[in-house]
Amino acid sequence: MLNNKLYIKTWGCQMNEYDSSKIADIMENKLNCKITTSIKDANILILNTCSIREKAQEKLFHQLGRWKILKKKNPEIIIGVGGCVASQEGKKILDRAYYVDIIFGPQTFHKLPKMIYKIRKFKKFLIDISFPKIEKFKFFPLTKTKNVSSFISIIEGCNKYCTYCIVPHTRGKEISRPYKDILLEIKNLSDQGVKEIHLLGQNVNSYKYIDKKNKKCYTFAKLLILISKIENIKRIRFTTSHPKDFSDELINVYQKIPKLVNFLHLPVQSGSDRILSLMKRRYSILEYTKIINKVRYIRPYIQISSDFIVGFPGETKSDFDDTISLILDLDLDMGFSFIYSPRPGTPASKMKDNINILEKKKRLYLLQHYITQQTKKFSLKMLNTIQIILVEGISPQNNKYFGKTENNRIVYFMSKINYIGKFINVKIIDSYIYSLYGEFISICNN
Repeated sequence: MLNNKLYIKTWGCQMNEYDSSKIADIMENKLNCKITTSIKDANILILNTCSIREKAQEKLFHQLGRWKILKKKNPEIIIGVGGCVASQEGKKILDRAYYVDIIFGPQTFHKLPKMIYKIRKFKKFLIDISFPKIEKFKFFPLTKTKNVSSFISIIEGCNKYCTYCIVPHTRGKEISRPYKDILLEIKNLSDQGVKEIHLLGQNVNSYKYIDKKNKKCYTFAKLLILISKIENIKRIRFTTSHPKDFSDELINVYQKIPKLVNFLHLPVQSGSDRILSLMKRRYSILEYTKIINKVRYIRPYIQISSDFIVGFPGETKSDFDDTISLILDLDLDMGFSFIYSPRPGTPASKMKDNINILEKKKRLYLLQHYITQQTKKFSLKMLNTIQIILVEGISPQNNKYFGKTENNRIVYFMSKINYIGKFINVKIIDSYIYSLYGEFISICNN
């Protein structure tokens, strides 16, 4: 029997990272694959792709070109391409990379073991980029982990159809995972020592599962309450939310669940109502502002991060200035910002792009400058404060222990004692923009 060794390269969001971890679990469970970090040792190469950014296809083919050399040396190597670019491009990938054996989508990676078996037997290219109902979760083996913080996918796909976004076309429509399966997976992780859960979805707060047996509707807010009752889970995070579905029910959960961290990532994309309308975001700046104010009324010290697209077709200098004003007026903390890049097949790709690249870069630089100043300001405020962190491990970069604060700051500290998996109090003694240094004070009683 062939000794399978699997190498996975992942691009993109945390959803992709989660999917890759599940691919590894499935392949290990079904094919007895050994996961390797050395590509030279592997005979199965999987590339899990992302199509959000510009030139995603070119990036794919550059990588495949490097893998082609390996396959020439060893024809038994199987190359698989998955994720959003695979879903978007499908068989067209073969036009430039004929040596690819398998193309699969975000909803079909659970079929990989059978596909690899057929490739080995029949030496014939296979593709499955379909959108079956959310069946892949049924094939997940129970996760084995040594981590103390873990991601959990609760909803797949997107129904929003923002004019710039390819996700609904590559991941399909929103399908919520059964709440009992989510709770079972989290309970299994908590039994292994996981203390913090990070819930994932393209629009995680759009979660809605109707139980046909008891005819109850489980919203995202109700799911959070159920998760909070799992005793050993001490912290709950979630990414990414959509303002359109950020209901009062969800906002009120911040009052009911202390385990929900004092950090919220809520993408706004633009500070201009006109641009939001062109983006088909379905909310106004006033509505977005009301959400933030309501959450802050309940949690005065919560910190907010957001996403921004710069240079969307039709964006004027005034529209851009509105975005900068929003960042400052709402006192936002962190932000992820990008120059707009047209994705094939989206409505925005057909809009007239009236902004030259130099102007786009200038606007991006300015926006990132303001965001960096905001982030720096909040980090400096934490200097000389006592913070609670969950110790996650030792950093390979500086050989120091590290953990996260509630507001998503990494804190490094020195210790002769291993506190991994513990919540500890640290005093912040040095402040950088995106990270902090602290000294151990005490173990928390929890």
